[in-house]
Amino acid sequence: MRRKVMKAGKRTAVYAVSAFLLFSGMNIDVSAADAAGLPAAGLDFFLSSNATSVKSLKEEEDANLNAENEVPKAESPEMDSSQEKATASPTATAEPTPAPTTEPVKEEKIIEETAIATTTKPLNQVEREIEAKREEKGFRSLVIAKVNDYVNVRSMPSEEGEILGKLYDKSVGEFISEQDGWYEIESGSVTGFVKAEYCVTGEDAVSLAREVGTRIGTVNTTTLKVREEPGMDAVVLGLVPIGDELIVTEELGDWVKVDIEEGFGYVSIDYVDLSTEFVKAESKAEEEARLAKEEAERKAAQEAARKAAAKNSSSSSSSGSNNIQPPVISSGSGSEMGAAVANFACQFVGNPYVYGGTSLTNGADCSGFVMSVYNNFGVSLPHSSAADRSVGASVDGLANAQPGDIVCYSGHVGIYVGDGKIVHASTSKTGIIISNANYRSVLSVRRIF
Repeated sequence: MRRKVMKAGKRTAVYAVSAFLLFSGMNIDVSAADAAGLPAAGLDFFLSSNATSVKSLKEEEDANLNAENEVPKAESPEMDSSQEKATASPTATAEPTPAPTTEPVKEEKIIEETAIATTTKPLNQVEREIEAKREEKGFRSLVIAKVNDYVNVRSMPSEEGEILGKLYDKSVGEFISEQDGWYEIESGSVTGFVKAEYCVTGEDAVSLAREVGTRIGTVNTTTLKVREEPGMDAVVLGLVPIGDELIVTEELGDWVKVDIEEGFGYVSIDYVDLSTEFVKAESKAEEEARLAKEEAERKAAQEAARKAAAKNSSSSSSSGSNNIQPPVISSGSGSEMGAAVANFACQFVGNPYVYGGTSLTNGADCSGFVMSVYNNFGVSLPHSSAADRSVGASVDGLANAQPGDIVCYSGHVGIYVGDGKIVHASTSKTGIIISNANYRSVLSVRRIF
């Protein structure tokens, strides 16, 4: 009798956690940020894995219990469906539980209470462990380039195949199949074959994925308090709005270390959704467009330098040359509109930083400042540093930035003004200032004009 009770108890735990899995969902969405030194073709990479069904988990647990108790499955007493429902949910009654589509809050509450009642671990810890295993399973299906430069993606598993794109070192694709020493992958807009000897997948990809991927924490609460130490009583270092994406530098159980404008701080893992970003392949068309753009920018830079030299020569010969004021932007080529944006933004240096603010004179936060500057030029941008990472066109690293470009960091954003500098609403202590653009790790550079 005692063995039957223990067996039923174990099965109850499995049903509860399985139900929790089913309602939690099993999809991972990760998007790759632009990386300096790599071509900035579209960098959104989505990874998903299907949930394990409640039925399969039940069958697996039954098999484990039967083996443990040395009782053949056919001889093991089974509960009928009504007994299973009663055991799986202590709060269940004779009246059927409403479907999740009609009363999702009530159903989720029942599942949560059941999971807590039938496991020795806190619900959030169980969920994190499930998420970690799910992510590891997803990493096994990745194909990661491990080369000096890149490996060609071809139309068929042969060097005779047409080159469709390039998978650069540490870039990632999703495994489809293997044929004669070639991996068929999907990465960005490219689907084709890469030589297996230049890539890793399966178990080898798990550890490498953690090295090459960028760990991101997306804020899921209205205002996230980032603290100086991992603890609710620690001093608040800064505030971050919902939806912002922060680079996670360390995971410490219930807390994660993140990078914000005020410095490195800690947030409770309950208030961020963790994901891993990867760089993906560049298609042949994307490469051709990038090279053409770079050539056009090179010619524009030469023309701008020629005009600047001619203007300086003319100014130096005039009698009033000593009264000429230098422009805010001292170097850097680009469009006239971009330069106008940068010059306009610089006139607000010294004004206050206000969390959630959008006023260029009375106070704005980083994304509010960028939004309001561009609004003056008829461009509507989101009030979110994370959303700013997808506006306009991608720029291949800070080295190719032009005045007016938007420079995105972990939980922060500013406007490039040339000469390696940005203007930005920094912190409540500093207000709107001009800083070196590389003072922190740059996630991406975006161009509007």
